[in-house]
Amino acid sequence: MLPAAASRSGHDGGMDPTAGRAATGRARAASATEPPARGGRAAGRGRTLALPPWLDGPMTSCHLVIGAAGMLLAIGLVMVFSASAIEAALADQPAWRPGVEQVVFALIGLVALLVAVRLPTAVLRRWAPIALLAVLALLLLVAVPGIGTELNGSRAWFDLGFTNFQPSEAGKLVFALWGAHVLALRASYLTVPSLLVPLLPVFVVICGLLMLEPDFGATVTMGLVLAGLLLAAGAPWRVWAGLGAIGVAGVLLLVTTSAYRLERWTSFLNPEADPTDSGFQAIRGFYALATGGFWGVGLGNSAMKWNLLPEAESDYIFAIIGEEMGFLGCLVVITLYGVLAYAGFRIARRSADRFVQLACVAITVWLVGQAAMNMGYVVGLGPVTGVTLPLVSAGGTSLVLTLFIVGLLIRFARSEPDAIEYQRQRRAGRLARLLLPVPAHAVDPVRSRSRRRPAPEARPAGPDRGSAGRTVVRVPAPADAGTRPPRDRGPVPRERRGPADRSRAGEARRQPPPRARAAAPDAPRRPR
Repeated sequence: MLPAAASRSGHDGGMDPTAGRAATGRARAASATEPPARGGRAAGRGRTLALPPWLDGPMTSCHLVIGAAGMLLAIGLVMVFSASAIEAALADQPAWRPGVEQVVFALIGLVALLVAVRLPTAVLRRWAPIALLAVLALLLLVAVPGIGTELNGSRAWFDLGFTNFQPSEAGKLVFALWGAHVLALRASYLTVPSLLVPLLPVFVVICGLLMLEPDFGATVTMGLVLAGLLLAAGAPWRVWAGLGAIGVAGVLLLVTTSAYRLERWTSFLNPEADPTDSGFQAIRGFYALATGGFWGVGLGNSAMKWNLLPEAESDYIFAIIGEEMGFLGCLVVITLYGVLAYAGFRIARRSADRFVQLACVAITVWLVGQAAMNMGYVVGLGPVTGVTLPLVSAGGTSLVLTLFIVGLLIRFARSEPDAIEYQRQRRAGRLARLLLPVPAHAVDPVRSRSRRRPAPEARPAGPDRGSAGRTVVRVPAPADAGTRPPRDRGPVPRERRGPADRSRAGEARRQPPPRARAAAPDAPRRPR
């Protein structure tokens, strides 16, 4: 039957054999392009959810930090101009003066950013203990009446004439760098006691000095720095439980022992109970957000900045953003902080230096946590602590210091192993090489500040100069390379050494071998 069917199809339809092969080829191609029932669909979903290639490059971390921080800085400068112009005009000052001052501090901060980009991590680690002592001295001096300047009930500033300097802002950064340096030194033998000491005692001392001012917001943000260090170090759950219980008890003690802080907490829980005093600022912030709606009333058209909302350009600038730029503007700001958080943790994950990993996590938790605290009390999710919105709120010291921190993140991002290899292969201009030099090492060696190794002296070569602990015997080669002399397996008489040779040999046995001394430190392990 098969031959008959074949002949019948060839006679009736006039089908060419090449047409059959072409149809078969098209069917195979269609079956090859058709996705499988289960596995193909899953693979397709995996490909669609994968990150794009430009988001997984060697310089992605650096670009994300620069982009997110740059956009936040631009938004902050525009909003400070908008939020402070009316108040300055009502105070018989030029309306542009607060905005221009913020631009000047931003330029100083950009210079600090370029300095931070050029700083080797070894220099940061070498001077971190000295900087910690200097910060402790400044925190002690600022609490002295007559030296520190008191503003809003807190003596936390030094009056420099042209601006006010707040040492607690520098204390957060110094504590983060010093803590990362200490934990990086103990990475190979880290235990719970070595994790908490001296980190926790120094934290308690700094918080005690901050409460002398008093500055409750700076104390809470210092706790964020400590939490970032413990998170990066891999603290066990019992450490988190113990420190969490102690922290909650400490916050409750500080709140209940101060009438001012207790009033803030009660106004947070029910701001309508005292709308003209303790709940005034919170209620006006709610009005600003409600007025903005989804699209906002337009840039510069805020009504709350007409002396209706206190601290509109600093503490409550997020409310002005919500009023003028609406929910979309607030969402953009929150997204940029999320990008900055992702970039910081990405740098910590891809870096080869343990100090960089610890410092990146601590700095990222601090910046993003402080931003969450500020936006949280503006929308009513927490009590008013007085912390500013990083890179956005008005303030000279905080802006310069935050831009310096951004420069450190850029420096850490450029020291990733893949980033260093990419920068060495890429041809850069003279200005780029001057401002953004390529890091020499992914892990900078840390040298002591005082002890300097002397230059090795040239040793005269000679057959009679011996080495400590080793005796080198030179055996002359045989005259004829083709014939080897018979090997003598008899006992070889030992050379008798004098007392000086025996003392040198003992000293050499007590020293570790050179290869062990030059070996890299062990991989960090979790504290037990």
